[in-house]
Amino acid sequence: MSIDLEALYRDLHSNPELSFQEVRTAGIISGHLEGLGLLVHRSVGKTGVVGVLDNGPGPVVMLRADMDALPVQEATGLDYASTAVGVDHEGREVPIMHACGHDVHVSCLLGAVEALAAKRQDWQGTLIAVFQPAEEWGGGAQAMVAGGLFDLVPKPDVVLGQHVAPFPVGWFGIRPGVAMASADSLNVTLHGRGGHGSRPETTIDPVLMAAATTMRLQGVVSRELAASDSAVVTVGQIHSGTKNNIIPETATLGLSIRSFSEPTREKVLNSIERIVRSEAAASGSLKEPDFHYEERFPLTVNDESAAGRIASAFRDRFGAARIIDPGPVSGSEDVGELATAAGAPLVFWFLGGIEATHFKDWATTGRLPEDVPSNHSPYFAPIIQPTLALGTEALVTGALEFLDVPKQAAGNPA
Repeated sequence: MSIDLEALYRDLHSNPELSFQEVRTAGIISGHLEGLGLLVHRSVGKTGVVGVLDNGPGPVVMLRADMDALPVQEATGLDYASTAVGVDHEGREVPIMHACGHDVHVSCLLGAVEALAAKRQDWQGTLIAVFQPAEEWGGGAQAMVAGGLFDLVPKPDVVLGQHVAPFPVGWFGIRPGVAMASADSLNVTLHGRGGHGSRPETTIDPVLMAAATTMRLQGVVSRELAASDSAVVTVGQIHSGTKNNIIPETATLGLSIRSFSEPTREKVLNSIERIVRSEAAASGSLKEPDFHYEERFPLTVNDESAAGRIASAFRDRFGAARIIDPGPVSGSEDVGELATAAGAPLVFWFLGGIEATHFKDWATTGRLPEDVPSNHSPYFAPIIQPTLALGTEALVTGALEFLDVPKQAAGNPA
């Protein structure tokens, strides 16, 4: 019995799970993989699932999808919208939404496995389907490697994956070399001296310190990097205080940093620490700031030769006009950890997931209207079809490009 991908997608979207909590999702995936005749490994890297289809001697191809959702309150108004609530790693109750499209990724990979399993006579080799937890933390891929992934499965000859993106459905974005930025998540605690709001002269105000630091950090990219370099420094959180008339003891800043080379990354992080310490000193802080680094995403670097093969196969399959180079993307991924650990080339591409009516906007200006929701938006909702069908076909096409395919079977991958 074939998998109803649309029903599967709606179910996953309605029942999202946070990073390293993807228990229900993993159970659904495992059931489908077993039904397709794959050898299934569960709980790899805590909640990860791996399916292996050994189809004789030949190349080993790894296809990867991520499973986790985000602490976002969905606002799409869809009849399958999430109303889920969970507890995050800090013990806070949060809403949960598949605001980054990982439900699309899981559905497409299961569809691809089903298609390839049904056509075993058309290819030889080994297919490894990796369903990875905790991509949003940047730690899921490494957790799977540390959990013995490559003790359980053979090392692949290539690692392939895709990410749904807010550009028109039917289009694919493939870029050789650096495709996505590295990312660092940094929490900074600034120390002041608390007191009564009516007597600020007796205090060292960490709220003012945090505000001054936030403003000064905006100069890192605009005034310390060359125009030829690229980086993003975002202060996404500021927390301090409990009451209007109390000057608190501390303030915390939550930063996200993106960069496209290791030298730029080091320069930006050094500049941030210098500015934070200087602003604390300028405010008279009696204690050095605390720096706590959390998630760390490496650069996503596509192998040039392998990316060229995928792009050529996609042009043949979907049409040359629909294969674009999106340029370096400032979002980040940890799929590269799998390829690095295996010593294998990586190809990671983008799958269009919004209405095809935006073709003209993209073709004319290279941009989409500002009201098109992007990943991580509470309004992000890829259209179900033909996104799922094309995403499935893309994974099948990519896999068959590297598996051994007899000449008579080539040209009909899906």
